[in-house]
Amino acid sequence: MLLYNVTLILEDAAAAEWLKWMQEVHIPEVMATGLFVSNRLLKVLDSPNEGVTYCAQYVLENQDQYNTYQSTYAPALQEKLNEKFKNRFVAYRTLMEFIA
Repeated sequence: MLLYNVTLILEDAAAAEWLKWMQEVHIPEVMATGLFVSNRLLKVLDSPNEGVTYCAQYVLENQDQYNTYQSTYAPALQEKLNEKFKNRFVAYRTLMEFIA
């Protein structure tokens, strides 16, 4: 099992709009790809960064599903995010493997 984690640091003024958009639009679109087993959205409480930090996490069964997501779906979904919240966030993406 793999965990695809997207950490976003948002400007304070964009945080509420982004959160609503994630819950109502983006996460449902990501899950509609059929590649992910589950997802969760977390708010980082002790972030050393300016603004508001969230982590969107998605669980996949294998590397092939991740590769399919990255090649087939991620570019368009990330472009929607970039268009809607242009210059109001920074994102870091990591892929992790469950060990225990």
